[in-house]
Amino acid sequence: MIPIDSVTPDEYPNQTNNPIDSQENRPDKPEEACGVFGIYAPGENVAKLTYFGLYALQHRGQESAGIATFEGTTVHLHKDMGLVSQVFNESILEELPGDIGVGHTRYSTTGSSRKVNAQPAVLDTRLGKLALAHNGNLVNTVKLREELVNSNCNLVTTTDSEMIAFAIAQAVNAGADWLDGAIQAFHRCEGAFSLVIGTPVGVMGVRDTNGIRPLVIGTLPGNPVRYVLSSETCGLDIIGADYLRDVEPGEVVWITEEGLASYHWSQKPERRLCIFEMIYFARPDSQMHNETLYSYRMRLGRQLAAESYVDADIVFGVPDSGIPAAIGFSQASGVAYGEGLIKNRYVGRTFIQPTQSMRESGIKMKLNPLKDVLAGKRVIIVDDSIVRGTTSRKLVKALRDAGAAEVHMRISSPPVTHPCFYGIDTDTQDQLIAATKSVEEIAKQLEVESLAYLSWDGMLEATREDKNSFCSACFTGDYPVTIPEQVKRSKLILEKVVV
Repeated sequence: MIPIDSVTPDEYPNQTNNPIDSQENRPDKPEEACGVFGIYAPGENVAKLTYFGLYALQHRGQESAGIATFEGTTVHLHKDMGLVSQVFNESILEELPGDIGVGHTRYSTTGSSRKVNAQPAVLDTRLGKLALAHNGNLVNTVKLREELVNSNCNLVTTTDSEMIAFAIAQAVNAGADWLDGAIQAFHRCEGAFSLVIGTPVGVMGVRDTNGIRPLVIGTLPGNPVRYVLSSETCGLDIIGADYLRDVEPGEVVWITEEGLASYHWSQKPERRLCIFEMIYFARPDSQMHNETLYSYRMRLGRQLAAESYVDADIVFGVPDSGIPAAIGFSQASGVAYGEGLIKNRYVGRTFIQPTQSMRESGIKMKLNPLKDVLAGKRVIIVDDSIVRGTTSRKLVKALRDAGAAEVHMRISSPPVTHPCFYGIDTDTQDQLIAATKSVEEIAKQLEVESLAYLSWDGMLEATREDKNSFCSACFTGDYPVTIPEQVKRSKLILEKVVV
């Protein structure tokens, strides 16, 4: 267990300088930031329920995991580097008693991959300790950090999440109660933040004024009703909680022994849910807009077939994220659906450098082509996105080596031309292949017979929601929250494009 008052900045070595994390070996996908989970359930084993909630949210972050529980005014905390199943076991969970739980699974976007940056962030205040778990990314971190340092806040980590916690603590220590102190802090934050905040008397769930990152509310059966907060509905399903509703943009829900209360801390909320949550990040069995994302992704595939049909013998998706769109493509086009790639689902993150011959062989550690299915066939391979193009090129080569006669690639989203500043780890703009090359040039580099992306309009029409209620800045460069120049210069180096 980590004593919550004894973590120092130099206690843990930086773990980011591993050769396996080179550009060549990084996944050719946008990387999600985090998954958050919270629970108010007197009489329940909240640590174990939080563990299973994080287990269901593991796809949102695989670097570190943590759980804080409140037993009255006492906080029990355990967090470490690794997967949820590696960080926790039965004996550790038994040391986390309490009625309130806050959990986090992390992929770092602000702050390096170090144990000290793992969450929840726990701080002392005059009203007791608070534990904060954050999904998203602030864009005014430089300004906020300067304000906090100038007011003698002893920042331990390099994360924007800790800054939010300190901003709350400052307001509480100045005389505010938990709710007012939190709301004061939210007004100091710009960017994307979906938060779960534990206190000795209750737990809060909050989303930024645009609701860029998701957060849902669930209930556990019983009397009185007990409440759960999760990044996605799959975190509710695993523990038998019923979906109640989403936390709304600009809303904070305050869950105590008196039940759930709702407050709109932002007077001008303007929904801008990240469209990539629907295309790729969230699990396909999670629900948004009263349906599973599997259904939406199938519609993307059907729209993709309508826009870019090509005659072929078989269509298949890149496991797992490309499969629903590939099925939809097959349904709309009449091209037979099959499996052309098998995924090794037991490959986690490895820190062992593969041999040179393994690197040259491409991506067979995770994906292996079915040679007898592909030999002599004209194939359509469907994926949800291309970021740098490195993995896509290796994949095409593997299909050729397996005997595919033609390879046509279809992407169920528009070209990614701009980096994200709201909690997704994307490269600088010059590393995004679609920012510097035309579709024809990309096709040539990938060595495919044809390449087509889904149109921006087609992507949004498939949501069956208001097109203006999504953030699609990674495709357009239209950022819903203004990016400070010094932050913008770190990633954005090219002109805005129209899709």
